[in-house]
Amino acid sequence: MRPPSGPLSLMPSSPQTAFVYTRSIRFHETDAAGVVYFANVLVLCHEAYEASLAAAGIDLGEFFSGTGLAIPIVHSSADFRRPLRCGEGVAIAIFPERQGDCGFEIRYRLFAGEDTSGALAATAQTRHRCIDAASRHRHPLAPEVDQWLTAAASPGYD
Repeated sequence: MRPPSGPLSLMPSSPQTAFVYTRSIRFHETDAAGVVYFANVLVLCHEAYEASLAAAGIDLGEFFSGTGLAIPIVHSSADFRRPLRCGEGVAIAIFPERQGDCGFEIRYRLFAGEDTSGALAATAQTRHRCIDAASRHRHPLAPEVDQWLTAAASPGYD
């Protein structure tokens, strides 16, 4: 059975898997060899991050508006284990973790298939810092992000 290709599919969580986002790989995400283009792995990760925020009740339009506070990514990395191909399912487990008062890090594990029992295809990491959008200076995280991180650290978060 292939995973849904819609924008969001949540899977049961456990303390080891805070949030899992699933979908199918699309043709436009692949390269000439028929596998996901390397940069698109981070696009998939960001999609899972957005889905996690939405599942926590955060208004994405307001969150990404760039007014008031902004939370840019200040570091990213990815390691590849096996190819992901067009039409194949991918399950992305995300593990957010607070980094001081002004930031957080998210570790991602991408699995081939419709759940986290598939082969590990890639791992990635993004590091985020909260800033005042006008001054561009560091700023403590907004309360809704604080709540998202607190929930993510709790067993059973989904």
